[in-house]
Amino acid sequence: MDARIRTLGIIGAGRLGTVIASLAVAAGHRVRVARSGAPEPIARAMAAIGASAGSVGSVIDGADAVLLALPLGRYRTLPAERLRGMLVIDAMNYWWGADGIRPDLTDPRTSTSELVQAFLAGARVVKALGHMGYQDLEDEARPSGAAERKAIAIAGDGDGDVALVARLVDDLGFDPVVAGDLASGIMLEPGAEAFGADVDSRELRAMLERFPTSQRGIVVARARSGSLGQG
Repeated sequence: MDARIRTLGIIGAGRLGTVIASLAVAAGHRVRVARSGAPEPIARAMAAIGASAGSVGSVIDGADAVLLALPLGRYRTLPAERLRGMLVIDAMNYWWGADGIRPDLTDPRTSTSELVQAFLAGARVVKALGHMGYQDLEDEARPSGAAERKAIAIAGDGDGDVALVARLVDDLGFDPVVAGDLASGIMLEPGAEAFGADVDSRELRAMLERFPTSQRGIVVARARSGSLGQG
């Protein structure tokens, strides 16, 4: 059986969502994109890259997997019940300029993807495609096996879901690197060395291996150790 994501739904029609939509179309995927409001304002732009625009509900219902490219602070606006049972790819990150000052989104005891997973009960959340800048995503895509191909890290709890997202990452033009479980997604967030990285798979793995001894890694380890001690 050829297990892969054939129809990709994307919620978020900003720069990141549009770049990923364009890469997915170029790789032969069917792509439908939704914004927070009515789809008509993005219909022409999506058609120009070979994707289609739809409402959030219709995009979810017609997709094999849904990628989240919204500002992270809006994750609670997602239709949790409609996403139940879906493979959800979390490409969101905290940015104070868009999200405001949000201590709940910067707590080192948990990754933001775990917050998304807790809200989307019953969905299968995998962290990916959010640690590289959208301009680098657009510029660096290369065919499989190409020299100087860059890498994208993936964090998730289900082996099958991680494998599906890894296949998608490869289709989009990048070498997939598995970072670990969903909690390990904190290594891909702002403040970590891998965030913003535009590197190959060897260097990306080295960054992930260095995380525990990095300043951010030490903060995370101490916070998580403290929370365990209190439980």
